[in-house]
Amino acid sequence: LCCECGQFHLLLDNHLYNFQDEVDDELICHICLQPLLQPMDTPCGHTYCFKCLENFMQEYNFCPMDRKKLSFQQCHKSSLLVRNLLDKLVVLCPFKAECQQIMQRCELEAHLQNRCPGFKKYKSELQRKKNPVSKGKEDPPAKVEPNTAKDPEVPSGGSSLVAESSAAAVVSLGTAEPGLVNPAFEETEEGENLPQRTSLVAETNTIEIHREDLEEELGMRIVGGKDTPLGNIVVQEVLRDSVIAADGRIAPGDHILEVNGVNISSVTHCQAVSFLRHPGPVLHLMVLQEKGFSNKTAQQDSSSAMNREVIHVTLIKRDRSEPLGIKLIRKTDEAGIFILDMLEGGLAAKNGKLSRNDRVLSINGQDLRQGTPETAAQIIQTTESRVNFVVLRQPGVQLSDPVEDGITSNNSSSSSNGGSPVHHRRRLDQNHYRRKSNYQKGYVSHEKTVAIKKEPKESLGITIGGGRDNKNKLPIYVTSVQPIGCLFRDGRIKRGDVLLSINGIDLTHLNYYEAVSALKSNAASHSVVLKALEIISVNSAEPSLDIKEQGFSWSPLWITWLGLPSHLHCCQDIVLSKGNLESWGFSIVGGFEESKGNQPFFIKTIVPGTPAFRDRKLKCGDEIVAVNGVPAIGMSNSELIPMLKEQRNKVTLTVVSWPGSLV
Repeated sequence: LCCECGQFHLLLDNHLYNFQDEVDDELICHICLQPLLQPMDTPCGHTYCFKCLENFMQEYNFCPMDRKKLSFQQCHKSSLLVRNLLDKLVVLCPFKAECQQIMQRCELEAHLQNRCPGFKKYKSELQRKKNPVSKGKEDPPAKVEPNTAKDPEVPSGGSSLVAESSAAAVVSLGTAEPGLVNPAFEETEEGENLPQRTSLVAETNTIEIHREDLEEELGMRIVGGKDTPLGNIVVQEVLRDSVIAADGRIAPGDHILEVNGVNISSVTHCQAVSFLRHPGPVLHLMVLQEKGFSNKTAQQDSSSAMNREVIHVTLIKRDRSEPLGIKLIRKTDEAGIFILDMLEGGLAAKNGKLSRNDRVLSINGQDLRQGTPETAAQIIQTTESRVNFVVLRQPGVQLSDPVEDGITSNNSSSSSNGGSPVHHRRRLDQNHYRRKSNYQKGYVSHEKTVAIKKEPKESLGITIGGGRDNKNKLPIYVTSVQPIGCLFRDGRIKRGDVLLSINGIDLTHLNYYEAVSALKSNAASHSVVLKALEIISVNSAEPSLDIKEQGFSWSPLWITWLGLPSHLHCCQDIVLSKGNLESWGFSIVGGFEESKGNQPFFIKTIVPGTPAFRDRKLKCGDEIVAVNGVPAIGMSNSELIPMLKEQRNKVTLTVVSWPGSLV
């Protein structure tokens, strides 16, 4: 139960309120379909809740209403007038059995904490229930069974689908390739007969990409290269509404083997970026694509399809603004819309006929088999009373419980009193802890102090990116130095420099908005002292990548982030859960080797259909810092692999995630 709104909701979701009157449509967020909380305006003229927009922008790069390209940094808080109007909306106390008070929305939290008899009764009952069971209920230590199972033999020809240069991408049972976790192998506690997971299925495909604009970016992020432990060039992310996304054949985790007939499986990261950024109307790519484990028979697939059933469910809203309490998502591996979760106490949960992982075929007669959650939300929001769902259900299949990782924020106040909502979130990210590492292969960092005398009204003349509110928790860096302003005239601050402080004010912990504010306020001084970090390539033979970039803001290459000192890294915890018969579904490379010394562990592949794939938080190129709190630095792969295999049903991976290079 949230102590600020008095209702049940997930930590990542907005507060819930019982409004006395119907709220004007202009004050409704078109993502959550509830009255706006901490409203944020987009450049295209739409307004959304801060949390709704932030969560949406972590996965997409367009406005939910008109699908115009958008980044979270372009959005800003709504006017004070709008925030005050929202705060004055009249709500009912949620404990209506013991309390019939009505008040403005901004007054509810204080009412609950200080005056509400219902909330006071709830807290005392909760405390009474907790105390008897709070002692002696710790989980018993996990039993580690001796490893008696033997690795099955590798089927003959199991690797025939793989090019020699990328054999690490297909992992068969019994593979003992150094630096690679075999995601197909899992021991069982009882040693019972399991479905045979003989090998990972992968295939190479040649894909032809056409571009009308010869210099248009492909719209994908890549990691890897022969100068990194990853070796191959791997697709980390495909940006929505891009050339690659429109083609639809390339997915995250694909290994790029050739570009226009040139083998890039043994080139450096910068060379691969140069090949992929080369302008032209047609691009020929040879890619290695994993298809998952070969453990399903045609008979199983057909029986699975026969078991599916179509279900009709009708939910009745008391008024148009009443939320259904459903969270809808899209999957990366299957078209359509799926039910991720239902809010406890919400309309759908009370009805009880919809289930998690149901695929939504239609709402009120509108076909959504190829639809989006945004389209579904608009249909629901415009419906006055009856919402008719047609869903497809496969018995026994459920999404795993949502897990809270290091990115979750605590419930924040609904009062929009001018404080920065991003600032409130940053203070709660305490589990993004720092770690030690000495890996800076290819790039080194150099700290510099720049002192400048200037006119008070003269601008610094730079634009910035990053911020600790960014999904990758990046430090603040310079995206451009404009030909006006004192820094361009001075010449020592360059694009790509990481800003550490200005006039003694630390910038390394700030989010984007706080950094902009700090830079602007200090730019009004007669003198400015900037401390910055310049990341320099140790290989002068690398190709120049300072080319014209359109469509997206400039950002540093993925490999340059590896040269960042470890005290500027922000880690996050990712919790994976699996069944007894599953593998975790990812492979790793790196670790200590006598010939190479300490190297980080990187995620190299994520296997379709596995827990790591379904969770969607782990990405190729992520660096593993710790497993269940045990630091991985200094370990060899032969030490880390058993640690991962010992975890039966749950594992916490602490990772550093850098955005891949945009091509």
